[in-house]
Amino acid sequence: MDGAKVGALIKKLRTENGMTQAQLAERLIVSDKAVSKWERGMGCPDISMLNEISALFGISTDTLLSGEMQAGERNGGNMKRIKFYLCRECGSIFTSSGTGEISCCGRKLSPLEAKEPDSEHMPRIEDIDGDYYVTFEHSMTKAHFITFAALGGTDFVYLKRLYPEQDPAVRMPRYGGSELYFYCSEHGFMKVKI
Repeated sequence: MDGAKVGALIKKLRTENGMTQAQLAERLIVSDKAVSKWERGMGCPDISMLNEISALFGISTDTLLSGEMQAGERNGGNMKRIKFYLCRECGSIFTSSGTGEISCCGRKLSPLEAKEPDSEHMPRIEDIDGDYYVTFEHSMTKAHFITFAALGGTDFVYLKRLYPEQDPAVRMPRYGGSELYFYCSEHGFMKVKI
């Protein structure tokens, strides 16, 4: 941990949030001299305070420790670069079209790697009234089910959550050049071009 970088980042975040050193010190229950010392690179916050400082400024602890906020490469909002993340602890689903870090339940998440579906997971896609009607011949038990299905294109993502004991069917808006993504709780993440 580089004390000068960490201090410079704390100062940057403090000023962006319109806080004085005294206000930050009060929030963290430390002296304003301690905050001044950190910002001058003359010391670092105690390890027990890192989570609190990170939460206060809405950054990860890793970012705080590195002292650098990495700007993601601008991609013009192209949703063709969409990445999906699934928290295995709570089942939350996240998407990103950039290079940010995503964490949930105390764990850093990695993007899901899509594979082609086998014959048991191949979806049936019909055109009904200008929409896609996607069905799966798949069990929907609590131990083995389709968790979500998503339709992605150049400028959109449509995501539908599915639950055990529900019909494995989704109606989605029809767009050309789309890809269908879905996740099986037992066999992982898959993708097909529509």
